[in-house]
Amino acid sequence: MEFLLYIPLGIIAGILAGLLGIGGGLIIVPALVAIFSYLSFDKTVITHLAIGTSLATIIFTSVSSVWAHHQRQAVLWRVVSRLATGILLGAFLGGIMADYIPSKGLQWFFALFESYVAVQILFNFKPNAARQLPQTPGMLGAGTFIGGISSLVGIGGGTLTVPFLVWCNTSIHKAIATSAACGLPIAIAGSLGFVVSGWKQAGLPDYSLGYVHLPSLLGIVSTSILFAPLGAKLAHNLPVDSLKKVFAGLLFLLAFYMFVK
Repeated sequence: MEFLLYIPLGIIAGILAGLLGIGGGLIIVPALVAIFSYLSFDKTVITHLAIGTSLATIIFTSVSSVWAHHQRQAVLWRVVSRLATGILLGAFLGGIMADYIPSKGLQWFFALFESYVAVQILFNFKPNAARQLPQTPGMLGAGTFIGGISSLVGIGGGTLTVPFLVWCNTSIHKAIATSAACGLPIAIAGSLGFVVSGWKQAGLPDYSLGYVHLPSLLGIVSTSILFAPLGAKLAHNLPVDSLKKVFAGLLFLLAFYMFVK
């Protein structure tokens, strides 16, 4: 019965990802916090478990997205390779550092970040193309920052990578495609960090691999992969700009929930 709680979450996350081009982590993390609380999991591990599991789902759901962008020759693989070292380092360290942050502090950090994303979507903030991509030290620093923050909140990093690339004079379509490719190393390194940091943690529920909860991972992935193409199809028939405003409102509500939980 517990497994059935995760299936509709995967459906919702998959449709939203395909419809709005926004990773499901912003929905998955607060939803898992609510489900884990309902199931009476240990309060001290709930937020860490939700974020680690969200990152693990991105490993599976991002592959098809990256392949689709690659077939359209939209991914700037040279940029991905230059960011990858920093992203892997930052995402892994983010997963390790999360273990030293109390559950409530992690929830508030997530809520603040989700509020930032909601504002970004609501007002359609886009940075002006003001410079070129930095040299290796700058790319290492940018990748480490993007990977670290993304890992701490359980997302693929698109809300950080896309603005950075656009600011560095990359076209929006190539920025989105390249960001999708960067999401995979964020998810792999971040979830590995959460597995390592939670490996001997007391109070974890059965079938957990560190801070990754395998039943919820399986339930979410099994449906999100199937429903993401439906969301992409709906994007051509629905008023996406209006839906983004509704989604921003939903993010504000979820952020409020994470603040008061």
